[in-house]
Amino acid sequence: MKTGTDELSTVFAALADPTRRAILLRLTEGDASVAELAAPFEMSQPAVSKHLKVLEGAGLISRTRVATANYSHLEAEPLREATEWMQRYKRFWNESFDKLDARLAEYLAAERDAELQTETENETLEGEQ
Repeated sequence: MKTGTDELSTVFAALADPTRRAILLRLTEGDASVAELAAPFEMSQPAVSKHLKVLEGAGLISRTRVATANYSHLEAEPLREATEWMQRYKRFWNESFDKLDARLAEYLAAERDAELQTETENETLEGEQ
């Protein structure tokens, strides 16, 4: 049995390939046969079947046979788990960007204040002459 981290690694490895991501996107519209999934790609059905095996191994799809056709079905649970894992890092980066935003605002405000003070001092000096 795989641990949660191993399953997550398998999901991310499966998602690393753009063809597999496109297949998953297509499956959001509903179940599809290998021929239907292969149609938009310049590759053979056996090549698409290899991608489907990787997706199935990661738990991202399930496959059923109807008569002579194999149909693939999206299994979204592993995607939810991967999304939850990534959300922790999204919060980290959002907090980091918020802190950076605040520091930048402070810096820009200090620069504006310094420019205004310089202008005021220059005007004072010009008025004294």
